[in-house]
Amino acid sequence: MKQSEGILQRLNRPWVLGLSGVLGVFVIWQFIAASGAVDDLFLPSPISVLSAGSEKAYSGLLFKDAMASIGRVLGGYALSMLVSLPLGIAMGTNRTINQLLEPLLGLIRYMPAPAFIPLLIIYFGLGELPKVLLIFIGTLFFNTLMIMDSVRFVPAELIEAARTLGGKGLPILTKVVAPFIAPQVIDAYRINMAAAWNLVIVAELVAANEGLGKRISLAQRFLKTDEIFAYLIVIGLIGLLIDLSFRVLLRRSCRWSI
Repeated sequence: MKQSEGILQRLNRPWVLGLSGVLGVFVIWQFIAASGAVDDLFLPSPISVLSAGSEKAYSGLLFKDAMASIGRVLGGYALSMLVSLPLGIAMGTNRTINQLLEPLLGLIRYMPAPAFIPLLIIYFGLGELPKVLLIFIGTLFFNTLMIMDSVRFVPAELIEAARTLGGKGLPILTKVVAPFIAPQVIDAYRINMAAAWNLVIVAELVAANEGLGKRISLAQRFLKTDEIFAYLIVIGLIGLLIDLSFRVLLRRSCRWSI
């Protein structure tokens, strides 16, 4: 009895359940592909996709394209993180700055970032800078507003207690506000990283010589759906690893919030 309970507890672990869900999808996918109900052109089997991905990995193209896309995402998103943090804190702590910038950010936030691609190409050409700036533009406003909201929700009692103990100005910001909002800031960065990946793929579909989005575009041109699926899975895996990295950072740096 105890042994069976132990097995059930192990099976109920989140990573086991998550892996089971992923494997279940692949089993269903393989079953549908093997049944012949859908043409291989539209739904290649997981084995075909694995074969196509292995071929690209063996040739070195997969690694080269993945590194190109990762470099663009990290460059643009790091710039967004650096700018949004002080901007969000300033908007959350200063009413004048907030009233000045929030309507502007709210307006630009609803402009689709891919719509800026033609302008970025006109201004900066077809190099790396337009792709990095697209990611920056597409994530800056979401990061800033989410950080601003996290600052607004710092309990007033916490600030008053710090002032009662003699705190004021910068020390309150660094020793009270910053630790309180740190988990929310990391979580905001984690959530909006998905938008950065979406944008880099869009940018590479439009104008790029290398990158995962460029390979998807080329595969579509020659109806190589197995390669498209392979690249999509690689994008998902890289995104998952980045997401897990943010989760680990949150657990290590903000243990009090877990």
